[in-house]
Amino acid sequence: MHLRFSQDIKSLLQRLAEQPLTLGDILAETSERGFCLVITLLVLPFLFPMPPGLTGPFGGACLLLSAQMVLGRRSPWLPKRIANYKFPRSFALFLLQNLGRLTKVLQKIARPRFAKIAHNPLIWRINGLCISLLTVLLILPIPFTNPIPTVGILFLTVATIESDGLLICISYGITVLITLLFGFFGYAVWLAPSLLPSIFK
Repeated sequence: MHLRFSQDIKSLLQRLAEQPLTLGDILAETSERGFCLVITLLVLPFLFPMPPGLTGPFGGACLLLSAQMVLGRRSPWLPKRIANYKFPRSFALFLLQNLGRLTKVLQKIARPRFAKIAHNPLIWRINGLCISLLTVLLILPIPFTNPIPTVGILFLTVATIESDGLLICISYGITVLITLLFGFFGYAVWLAPSLLPSIFK
């Protein structure tokens, strides 16, 4: 089975490897699906060790796009400064090399199902809300946690592109689990100052 997601992403990455494309160029060509395609491109690197300084800009762009989904927009928009960002060729080649692993997993779990759920306008907004929440968790300066919300975002973007209502529902459950996990991290950090003195007595 050939997924629209993997075909679209592979095609975009191959083009990016040949010549620099801006985020605006990609959004102009992909229209409504550009929301999830560009979000996927922006979060894919977080599955791997990331250079410092990219979390904020990439996360900010994801947050802006997902917020537009929450508002029900179907035509994505980015400020000129972000829309004119060009993906470096080396960056595209790196993602292209690692895309195969992700595609193999997705081919086993994603396909068009539960169309009434997948095409419901309210679900589009809820997907945007979940992506926004996970993006906020992604941006948080907690070491070694970037891949966790990234996986949740990828599940949601793939489910949306593939019109997979079942995977969308599963993604909501994953979003809740990830949010609870980060809540536990936050609670542990909040408790740490009071626990440390008793540990070192």
